[in-house]
Amino acid sequence: MSAARATVAGLVALTLLQALWGAWLAPLPGARWLALKAVPLAILVPGVARGQRRARQWLALVTPLYFGEALVRALTESGRHGLVAAMAAALCVVTFVAVLAWLRDGK
Repeated sequence: MSAARATVAGLVALTLLQALWGAWLAPLPGARWLALKAVPLAILVPGVARGQRRARQWLALVTPLYFGEALVRALTESGRHGLVAAMAAALCVVTFVAVLAWLRDGK
């Protein structure tokens, strides 16, 4: 799989997981509005899918923020909440590595 395809697939999967995480899979009590944290990722999807360099650069900047939140929640929460957070952290790592490889290729 090319770095471009891996980046787009990782971004789409991370966007969907973030939206589902906050709304349905493991929402915090009284904080379903946290599903809105998927909006910045959703805004990046079209640009990254078209291969725009600026969108990929933004993705490389915001992915560590999502990774940080997911890692903290994976280590501090248990059960389904911790599992969903660990999945989000893994998707962040895959997406970040893929976007860096794509940026390094210079295409």
